Amino acid sequence: MKQQIRVGFFAAALLCASAGVANAQTSAADSVMSHASGKKLSVGGYGEVAFSRNFYSDNGNRYTVPSKYKNDPSHGRFDIPHAVIYLGYDFGKGWTLGTEIEFEHGGTGSSVEYEADESIEFEQEAERGGEVELEQFWLQKSFSRGLNLRMGHIVVPVGLINAHHEPLNFFTVYRPEGENTILPCTWHQTGVSLWGRLGKFRYEAQLLAGLDAFHFSRANWIKGGTKSPFEFDVANKYAAALRVDNYSVSGLRLGVSGYYGQSMHNSVPHDMEFGDAKKIKGNVYIGSFDFTFKKYNWIARGNVDYGYVSDADKITSYVYPNTSSVKPYESGNGKYFGSHAIATMVEAGYDVFSQIESLRADNKKLYVFGHYEYYDSYVNAQTKQWTNRQVFTAGVNYHPVPQIGIKAEYSLRKFKSGFENEPSINIGVVYEGFFL
Repeated sequence: MKQQIRVGFFAAALLCASAGVANAQTSAADSVMSHASGKKLSVGGYGEVAFSRNFYSDNGNRYTVPSKYKNDPSHGRFDIPHAVIYLGYDFGKGWTLGTEIEFEHGGTGSSVEYEADESIEFEQEAERGGEVELEQFWLQKSFSRGLNLRMGHIVVPVGLINAHHEPLNFFTVYRPEGENTILPCTWHQTGVSLWGRLGKFRYEAQLLAGLDAFHFSRANWIKGGTKSPFEFDVANKYAAALRVDNYSVSGLRLGVSGYYGQSMHNSVPHDMEFGDAKKIKGNVYIGSFDFTFKKYNWIARGNVDYGYVSDADKITSYVYPNTSSVKPYESGNGKYFGSHAIATMVEAGYDVFSQIESLRADNKKLYVFGHYEYYDSYVNAQTKQWTNRQVFTAGVNYHPVPQIGIKAEYSLRKFKSGFENEPSINIGVVYEGFFL
């Protein structure tokens, strides 16, 4: 019975190695515990190192007065987008622990320096940017293969990349832009999740704190809504997320996900909204369809996300004119906030090494891929904004071993007329795997 419980808990992750769905994707949340059944401790993670040369201006006003910056020189940068450590533990009797600690862009750091040549004083200095985040921290009770209760800080699996955000789950050097622009990515919040696998379906239903509309913006839609400047996440209002994946066809995963929650009146102090502002709901609705196909030496992925926030015009008129007096922190980075947003993506790659017997036998792979995106964080039929973008990318992914990828690509970000297009060359080295 004990072994059956463990197998039930790890079923979603272990199915990646089973014959029936050997080429389908597992959920990112399950990856924390995707070690062999019966092992108490799992240690793993993933990481990315990237180099980019961007052949366009890096001036912050390039969309405001595009003609002024069209002849600016190119610029380059090195980055560590994500470095992640997984720790998981099986306590037995169906109880397990999962954690994910992420260092974004090298983490963050500060120091106190003794300045003997400046009036003999102590100075505190920021030594590097970046973020350190606890993306997962949960306890889980597994009752059966079809019913698991997860409690704590969890991944919100709305959209393709949130559900499958490890770097071997997309061809591009950086995470696909569309979902990474309009949605929190990786989206993680504290809440409760019920999930399981029933036949060829995997489901997950979550109860979460609502988002904070005071962090919505034209440039990133609801992406900033999970931010909190406090030592806690405000939960005056609540939200629900749901995801269902189907694995009926070998090598094919089809997924649908959705989100609903109220985003106004979810701040501190609770009674800060007054007058007509008390009537603003800011209801957030998101629907998403995505798929992954892995078979016949091909990998193809795609997604369509569409979202709507009610009372967007009222949120804009209430939040931005009163930023300094209403909130103790910055509300957003755009003057206006749009009610609708969209993100679409499709990519496909073929393993050319599959046609060379010696390389195929050595489990080496070289995918030649194409990638396309269309997204807009400020859908407005009356205007043509710089938020309306297309991305064309072509490149290669080389895998000397299954857990390591070397990526190289040429990418063109294309805008509506009146704005300068943004070409770039990107190179990345990534890994994803378990050490224990």
